[in-house]
Amino acid sequence: MQNHRLELKNITVNNNGKKVVGDFSLTINSGEVHILMGPNGSGKSSLANALFGHPKYEISEGKILLDGEDITNHATDKKAKLDLFLSMQYLPEIAGVTMGQFLFKAYQQIKGGDDSVLDFHKKILEKANEFGIDKSLISKHLNSQISGGEKKQSEVLQMAILGPKFAVLDEIDSGGDIDSLGKIMGAINQLAKNGTGFLLITHYPNILKKITPDYVHIMKEGRIVKSGGHEIIGEIEKTGFNE
Repeated sequence: MQNHRLELKNITVNNNGKKVVGDFSLTINSGEVHILMGPNGSGKSSLANALFGHPKYEISEGKILLDGEDITNHATDKKAKLDLFLSMQYLPEIAGVTMGQFLFKAYQQIKGGDDSVLDFHKKILEKANEFGIDKSLISKHLNSQISGGEKKQSEVLQMAILGPKFAVLDEIDSGGDIDSLGKIMGAINQLAKNGTGFLLITHYPNILKKITPDYVHIMKEGRIVKSGGHEIIGEIEKTGFNE
C-alpha cells in the first residue's frame, strides 16, 4: 500500500467577503481517521466546500498540498481525478440518472479502464454485499425519493468503488437510523484499513460509539481550538464545545 499525505496549510476561507475559516492547518496521512467537530456555524462545512472548489467559498490564503503538490487552485474535477472524494452535507437529487449509471461514468472519468456495463454492475453488487448495503440503491435515481440513510449509504458505496486516497465526509452520520450508521461506519473502518485517509465532519459525539478515530479536532469560529484523541469526546459530553 502506497502512503499519501494531504496537508491543509494555514487555510483562510471567505464567503461573500466575510472570513469564515481562518489559519486552519491539518495533515492527514493514508489510513488515518480524523474527526472534526464543533458547533453549528463554526466553519466546518465552509472548509469542506472551499477545499473542493465551491464557487461561493474562496481560499484567500494558505495551500492544499497532496503529496507535496500544490492543488489549491485545481478545478473540482481535477481534484476528483487525483483521488479526492467529497460527500456533501446536503446531497443533490438527480432524477432520471440512476446511481449505477452515475457511478459508471464517474469511474470511467476518474479511474479509466474498459469495464463493460455488465462487469461494472457486478463490481458494484460485490461491494454492496461486502458492506451490507441494499443493492436496490444501484437502480434508484441518484439521491431522489430515497431516505436520508439511503443517501448516505449510496455515498459510501460510491466511495468504496472509487477507492479515493482521501475522503472528506460532511455529516455522513446524519439523517440515518442506527442500522444505516452501523453499515456506514463499518465501511469507513474497512476503507481506512485499505489506505483511504478520512476527515469526518460532525457535531454529534455519538459517532464515536461506532468508530475509533486517530485524532479528534474541535473547531470554533473558523479555527481548531483543541486536538487530541478519543478522550476529547468525554470532555464534550460533559461541557459541550466550551474550551
